[in-house]
Amino acid sequence: MRRRLPLLLAAVGAACAALAASAGPARWWFAAGPLLALTALGVRDLVQRRDSLLRAYPLTGRLPFVPFVPRRGRDERPGAVREFLVSSLAPVEPAEEPPVVRVGGPDCRLPYDMALLNVSALSFGALSARAVLALNRGAALGRFAQDTGEGGLSEHHLRGGGDLVWEIGTGYFGCRTGDGRLDAREFADKAALPEVRCVSLKLSQGAAPGGGALLPGVKVSASVARERNVPAGEPVVSPPGHREYSTPRELVLFLARLRELAGGKPTGLKLCVGSRREFLAVCRAMVAEGVAPDFVVVDGSEGGSGAAPPYAGEVGLPLTEGLMTVHNALVGVGLRDRVRIGASGGVATGADVVRRLAQGADYTNAARAMMRAVGCVGTGRCHTNTCPVGVATQDPRRTRALDVGDKTRRVRDYQRGTVRDAVRIMASMGVREPAALTPAHLVRRTGPGTVRSYAELYEWLEPGVLLSGPPESWAADWKAADPDGFS
Repeated sequence: MRRRLPLLLAAVGAACAALAASAGPARWWFAAGPLLALTALGVRDLVQRRDSLLRAYPLTGRLPFVPFVPRRGRDERPGAVREFLVSSLAPVEPAEEPPVVRVGGPDCRLPYDMALLNVSALSFGALSARAVLALNRGAALGRFAQDTGEGGLSEHHLRGGGDLVWEIGTGYFGCRTGDGRLDAREFADKAALPEVRCVSLKLSQGAAPGGGALLPGVKVSASVARERNVPAGEPVVSPPGHREYSTPRELVLFLARLRELAGGKPTGLKLCVGSRREFLAVCRAMVAEGVAPDFVVVDGSEGGSGAAPPYAGEVGLPLTEGLMTVHNALVGVGLRDRVRIGASGGVATGADVVRRLAQGADYTNAARAMMRAVGCVGTGRCHTNTCPVGVATQDPRRTRALDVGDKTRRVRDYQRGTVRDAVRIMASMGVREPAALTPAHLVRRTGPGTVRSYAELYEWLEPGVLLSGPPESWAADWKAADPDGFS
């Protein structure tokens, strides 16, 4: 009611002034006129569907100094000033159809064609049911994928008919036993659903690498509690690590087990890279066991969370460094051709997509930008359950501000426009297919009047070189990497 109090006051004031004008001095119309106009404007804000902020806060949502919109319009892209893509004097015509990436290695029986830009991990619980449904319906319209986030495979993810990447976190929500381990039978049953196209095992996330995850109790509604099989109203804490494995070798064997339980659907892992040595240990385990994931999603430490407060420390590698580490490691052990790499963390524009492809990714995911598409205004109050536009809240009064139909189209249009921009940018660079992008296509300003390409700035390994004889810069980490231990 307080959110609509200005409209109510304007309406009451207009009515009183109009009555006074009709019964007494005509000068009351000078007050009634503006108040009637404000009332009409407030009613228009209340009934329109495009702007969730105005639906939730008629009249006051138009004020430039409203405290819950401090970051609207801010450019949050990392490196937007210092890095540039290389245009060509021999540009090509843009591809007519948006490119897709085939995800699925030799052990995968049901490969999936992934779009260049998809919805990153956004759980039901962190986001409202309406926001999740709008994202899913947008994915269905645009033919791209939605990552469920680690909160489980909710009914809201399934209602819209969009393709899903089912993320399994350390809490195993949606497929957990009473003691918090993986319920293999429930996992297999849900993974068999036609909407589930891929399975992603979350090792860590950019918002809190190595810290698990937290959903504050204020956001654990009865519906969220039912989906996660946890008590309502109590904080939900995901453990820092998984209980189903304790070594790199056990991890890759667990991935193989999940792929088999999922009927051969693409199965991979998601992580925010911390130690290069630890990821090399996982690569050693892949080589030793002859088992590899179908994809690896690299989450940058610049990633955020729609559930909990921002992480206090600066832990984990930013996306650029993490992405290049994973790409080089997989190339160095000769597995890059069978493992696709996704990149998430600050991806928002077509140029961002192309930049990540040049750094070693095959496709990208976006969370913050997709939240913007469903109406997020960047208040930073996700963990308080008081999101003013119904995106990151479980308060039914607030979620009414989010119109699913309008936001569905916005999600579809945002993804379509961003991919179209990426394709046009690639064409201006003389490239038609994403696989043709190389580190030489991305340059960085290193000083006044000086630019160098990523091919010059960083070391890029040759296929299989870690197995045949690692370069000096990699030798110590490669030698210390233990497939039977993370330390």
